[in-house]
Amino acid sequence: EVQLVESGGGLVQAGGSLRLSCAASGFTFDDYAIGWFRQAPGKEREGVSCISSSDGSTYYADSVKGRFTISSDNAKNTVYLQMNSLKPEDTAVYYCAARRMRWRSSQAEYDYWGQGTQVTVSS
Repeated sequence: EVQLVESGGGLVQAGGSLRLSCAASGFTFDDYAIGWFRQAPGKEREGVSCISSSDGSTYYADSVKGRFTISSDNAKNTVYLQMNSLKPEDTAVYYCAARRMRWRSSQAEYDYWGQGTQVTVSS
């Protein structure tokens, strides 16, 4: 059974940092890409960052470039999203998702999803 479990969300002041984790199980991690997506209240879910476990290639949305860093620990089957210089507009539920092979920025390309973790950035 494929499982993706997010953790690390919370409440932080603007300018602060959080590190999200996505622990994966039930599939061959090296063959999959992991994406982070977020959904703010009243808005559509959007792509944040993705990584291909096979070669470490990454993608970042323009809104988070230079502030967020995605990384993968293949030995632990875990992907991290380090979020620095957080802004109130980063407030959302953050989801990780998995798809075979290389990353894609579209959420429609992902087959498996976690339950999400809340990130709240206060001004």
